[in-house]
Amino acid sequence: MNIYVGNLSHDASDSDLQKAFEAFGQVASVNIIKDKFSGQSRGFGFVDMPSKDEAQAAITGMSGKEFMGRELSVNEARPRTDRSDRRGGGKGGGGRRSW
Repeated sequence: MNIYVGNLSHDASDSDLQKAFEAFGQVASVNIIKDKFSGQSRGFGFVDMPSKDEAQAAITGMSGKEFMGRELSVNEARPRTDRSDRRGGGKGGGGRRSW
């Protein structure tokens, strides 16, 4: 099960998060999302646990708990949605102009 972990301290590392979740069972992978330009943590990440029971225990055990000075938001990750219809920046309606 893939678990979303939000409100992470910007100082948290993948290994810090892995150690915390290993208290509930086997952790397959950890990925803290980082800004592609600065490399700084964006304050959320994902933990993948192969056992659904262990993952559910981790969600229950870690949700709302303080971790590195921040109260975590933890729940089952939702699948990514298709973001192909997003339009680039700029002004206005993004279509035909009526001058």
